[in-house]
Amino acid sequence: MSESAARPDARLRRKPDARLRRKPDELLRHHGDVEVDPGSVDFAVNVRGDGPPEWLRERLGAALGSLGSYPTAAAELAAREQVAAHHGRSPDEVLLLSGGAEGFSMLPRIEPRLVATIHPSFTEPDWVLEQTGIPVQRVILPPPFEFDARLVPDAADMVIIGNPTNPTSVLHPLETILSVRSPGRTVVIDEAFADAVLGTGESAASQSLNDVLILRSLTKTWALAGLRCGYALGHPDVLAQLQHGRAHWPLGSLQLEAIRACTEPFAVHQARAESERIDRERTSMISRLTAMGLDVTGPARAPFLLLRIEDADLIRERLRTRGIAVRRGDTFPGLDRHYLRVAVRNSEQVDILVDALNTVL
Repeated sequence: MSESAARPDARLRRKPDARLRRKPDELLRHHGDVEVDPGSVDFAVNVRGDGPPEWLRERLGAALGSLGSYPTAAAELAAREQVAAHHGRSPDEVLLLSGGAEGFSMLPRIEPRLVATIHPSFTEPDWVLEQTGIPVQRVILPPPFEFDARLVPDAADMVIIGNPTNPTSVLHPLETILSVRSPGRTVVIDEAFADAVLGTGESAASQSLNDVLILRSLTKTWALAGLRCGYALGHPDVLAQLQHGRAHWPLGSLQLEAIRACTEPFAVHQARAESERIDRERTSMISRLTAMGLDVTGPARAPFLLLRIEDADLIRERLRTRGIAVRRGDTFPGLDRHYLRVAVRNSEQVDILVDALNTVL
């Protein structure tokens, strides 16, 4: 390990060069939840359902009695062990997170010199890194948004990519992603939607690679956005860097219980069944939207679709007046005002969207 990696205290005390500081783009923090008005039919947020399934509600309800005590080390270890067992890894390769996005807030502790972020994609990493003065170079993929490793600058010692990617719904071949590995570089793969992908899904979660960090979320499939549950998978030394200076009791008892519950065999089986349902709903939804003449980015593999529509801003506002929320696309680097993202929903909700689109287009 390098001297700087072994001395995180000195590394964290070093302030970013003032020449590198710039105000992060406010649009990077625009997320789908702000598009949703009370009572809207929600196609803007990529969460499945209005809340967790009954079995998970009961599990969390049974844990309410523990809230009078601080979260225990035993509960934290049990959750890490379950995540590790799920992915066939060691517990010391698991870091529990308060939502997958918390992992992005920890990346500056690795102190990369230049980060390449692959876009269009989730913008939270750019926000965090730019806010701390770390140089970011955005690699913009042209349609159909397939990853080309040759576009990554050689000088980048960290590369961040989503798989499947939000908002394009593209699933990149794992072999292509791993081809950017090189000495001194950390590859960060955002797998927030990986459990919603049918089949193996090109995930790197089960591979113990010293230079690859996986970030996972449990809030989408299990409708736990308000509880904030996720985890990181990586080399123990990297995970130690990420959590340097982290507050004591970083996760509450209910978060620990939810993470453990959602990675147990029963939940994994349920998630697979849900991925099959998503696949059917997505196929039907694509067919209906393309029949209207809409351009749907494909092949789509995630629980959301990227649409290219002329005057998308106007269409979004017209849908909003009809009680339908969709996600604007122009806040994602590489996209413009002709893009919208819509979550995959069941046929009844898609009926509402299609009827409204037939009116507003």
